[in-house]
Amino acid sequence: MTARVIRALLRPVSRTLPRRALAAGSALGLLLAGTPRLLSSPPDAWLCLSLLRAAALAFGLGLAFLLDDPARHTTAAVPTRRPVRVGLRVALVAPFAVVWWTAALLLVPEQTRPPVGAVTLEAATIAVLALAAAAVAVRCTDVAEPGVAVSAGLPVTVVASALLLPEPWELFVAVGDPRWDGAHERWAGLLVVAALLGACSVAEPRRRIASLAHR
Repeated sequence: MTARVIRALLRPVSRTLPRRALAAGSALGLLLAGTPRLLSSPPDAWLCLSLLRAAALAFGLGLAFLLDDPARHTTAAVPTRRPVRVGLRVALVAPFAVVWWTAALLLVPEQTRPPVGAVTLEAATIAVLALAAAAVAVRCTDVAEPGVAVSAGLPVTVVASALLLPEPWELFVAVGDPRWDGAHERWAGLLVVAALLGACSVAEPRRRIASLAHR
């Protein structure tokens, strides 16, 4: 039954994906990641790492629109549960995200490319944070399209964490810094928290279901 429902939902869900936002975020991200190859002098490792982080943020801004659903107040009453619909959206975008990130990494010159595993952890955390923030917005409000608000708040959060976090909690450190491993332990913890928060927020709010049932 679930497999048949998913197959039936594939086409309509794929039509509602925010293609323009994803394309814009992806294009900007690849442009940022490929900037070192356009420079006349060899870039340093810190610049390449910073540009990859900016590329991950650009892609995260596109992902912030993934849960936008102009028909939310209609689809809340359909038999297919919201977690299934949200999970299908994420599953449709996940392969593209993997290919995109691989391309972004390959655009960075090999001699100045940061450790792939660590920087991929950072990118995954930013992506999951964007999705979790959108899920929380849908869960806690009646807004149908949280993408604009999330895409505005995400860069502010990232910049604030880069500038304001005290040294023991710093996330954005340079390759070779003694705090590198500790920072990525914090990235991993943040990823787990964001994933759990997003998973707990994908269901339609009970008050919304109740209000629809009384109509």
